[in-house]
Amino acid sequence: MGSYPLGNFGKPIKMKHFLLLFLLTLLTLSRTGAQTPAATDPSATQQNRTTSPSAPTRHLFVITIDGFRWQEIFSGADAGLIGNEEYVKDTALTRQLYWDTTPELRRRRLMPFFWNTIAAKGQLYGNRRFDNRVNVKNFLKISYPGYNEIFTGHTDAVISPNLPINNKNVNVLEYLNATRAYQGKVAVFTSWNVFPYILNKTRSRLPINSGYDPLNEENDGTASLIDSVQRSMPASKTRYDLLTYLSAREYIDRHHPSVVYLGLGETDECAHEGRYDLYLQHASHIDQMIAELWYTIQTDPYYKDSTTLLITTDHGRGWKPGKWTTHGFWAQGSGDIWLAVMGPDILPEGELKTRGQVYQKQLAATIARLLGNPSGAGHPPGKPILFPSAALPSALATPEISTNQLAGSK
Repeated sequence: MGSYPLGNFGKPIKMKHFLLLFLLTLLTLSRTGAQTPAATDPSATQQNRTTSPSAPTRHLFVITIDGFRWQEIFSGADAGLIGNEEYVKDTALTRQLYWDTTPELRRRRLMPFFWNTIAAKGQLYGNRRFDNRVNVKNFLKISYPGYNEIFTGHTDAVISPNLPINNKNVNVLEYLNATRAYQGKVAVFTSWNVFPYILNKTRSRLPINSGYDPLNEENDGTASLIDSVQRSMPASKTRYDLLTYLSAREYIDRHHPSVVYLGLGETDECAHEGRYDLYLQHASHIDQMIAELWYTIQTDPYYKDSTTLLITTDHGRGWKPGKWTTHGFWAQGSGDIWLAVMGPDILPEGELKTRGQVYQKQLAATIARLLGNPSGAGHPPGKPILFPSAALPSALATPEISTNQLAGSK
């Protein structure tokens, strides 16, 4: 993101820490029953592998972490960057927070929910150390084309290098919102304020809360508090992720949408600023947000045991030490991404350690398939990723993976 200087699309330099912390404290106190989910015992992973899902997916939460590399997902803090004073203000403290002796320990320290819960109950794709790959197909390897690829299955957004231009392609959220099963049950919350154009709000009529859009809920003190904090923020193209998350959670609690897209963006902003310490901090914060969201899902009878999480990113970043701050067709590694999925239809395979190749352009069709491909116009193109599931056990899915043609990817 952050590649065009258009008026209200500038990034504020500093966060208003006090207001955000004050808001978070009040919201926490207002939810007396909320708790952080307990860490899952890693020793239970093998036992979970034999457990069949208990119910089909009826609800889907799609989450993207903008510009977050597969290297940190699967190995935690980068040894070549965490001690580099050019990118880390306090190397000793950052190492104390995120460093450990092995990639497995480092990744669990950075993203405990991913590695204590998703790894035990879901599936993670994209660790190239096992030749397990997830890649973008679009040429530019920047945000607008990446999100276009995720939600429409098309790779043609070269005409919009992150510019606020309405997307001509129909997206999978628009398709779902037009079906009888999910009409009026789709909601979008994003930090980056270009999503109304990527998802073509004018045509799709999706409810999209993006940038510093207010909630404007009636008779809702919490929503009013969030809106008041947002009004105090300077104009920016990217809302602080905490406010995006809190806005989404309040809407979810009040309206119970069946399909939610949550797009978070500060990891990419920090990387472009060359702040590896903040990049790690925001990744850790996002992991905690997702953990809290999962707890909310699993303690709400409407969502419990019938909701799938699909988590990914729009693009990778340069893999060389001096190139990690950038991404695009000019930076090798920008097309390398990752994918995590967990839900009632997903077998607990954990980290995929088999050779395989899937593509970002398959995700739109995958989203539709997870929700049963409801009848309606605008179904996304392409073949979905066939996750090992109760309906498609690992023994059937594995041959497709090993031939690098999982689910008919091209």
